[in-house]
Amino acid sequence: MQVADLGDICLHYRIDGDPKGAPVVFANSLGTDLRLWDKVVPLLRPGLKIIRYDMRGHGLSDAPAAPYTMGALVRDLERLLDHLEVREAVLVGLSIGGMVAQGLAVKRLDQIRAVVLSNTAAKIGTAEMWQERVDMVMQHGVEGLAGAVMERWFPAEFRATSEGRAWRHMLERTPVAGYAGCSAAIAGTDFYSTTATLRLPAMAIAGSEDGSTPPDLVREMANLIPGSRFELIRGSGHLPCVDQPEVYAALLNDFLASLGHGAGA
Repeated sequence: MQVADLGDICLHYRIDGDPKGAPVVFANSLGTDLRLWDKVVPLLRPGLKIIRYDMRGHGLSDAPAAPYTMGALVRDLERLLDHLEVREAVLVGLSIGGMVAQGLAVKRLDQIRAVVLSNTAAKIGTAEMWQERVDMVMQHGVEGLAGAVMERWFPAEFRATSEGRAWRHMLERTPVAGYAGCSAAIAGTDFYSTTATLRLPAMAIAGSEDGSTPPDLVREMANLIPGSRFELIRGSGHLPCVDQPEVYAALLNDFLASLGHGAGA
């Protein structure tokens, strides 16, 4: 187990692949942990140093009292990458992880050379919607909204499988402070103006059945970044790296190859 003590918070992380390879960093979504990427990691091209971490309030990382700010989540990853002496990484972020990716790319171009913004947007939902979700979690726990979240995450046939049930368990076991804290961070985030200043290679990925960040919302964000690439995974929900990992990994590998990132470049 690898834990980075950053002073005010400890973050759990994991490194796979080539220790001397080109760095690829993965940031998880609300209600998941670094296992979100388990199916994708083995399918990635060689020559990569693959770094995953649990966002604050998730997995084995610390879960401070809510609320959190997006600035704090961006600083967490910034400090983790400094701790690991990572530069020129490709940052792959999904949902809130994609918002963190947008924020860090604006702040630290020395750390980030390209971004993959998956199932995310410059602004997700409304402050009122997120406050309702926070109130629900504080009163009834994450279990109180698990059914509705799972419908946005996965197609019906996947939800009915044993694996689908396991993902529901992961969601339900997210600390209340972590879920409420990160919900507050999303509620307070509007990256339209800052994301529009990005000038780096970018790929946006959407799932056609995504109920959290529908394809049009993801495409709108992609259009803010000149020269960005937009990819739609048909039949997938909010977590295509889980229900269609082969398709997802193929998109990542193609993007990484286009950058000359990793072996065989």
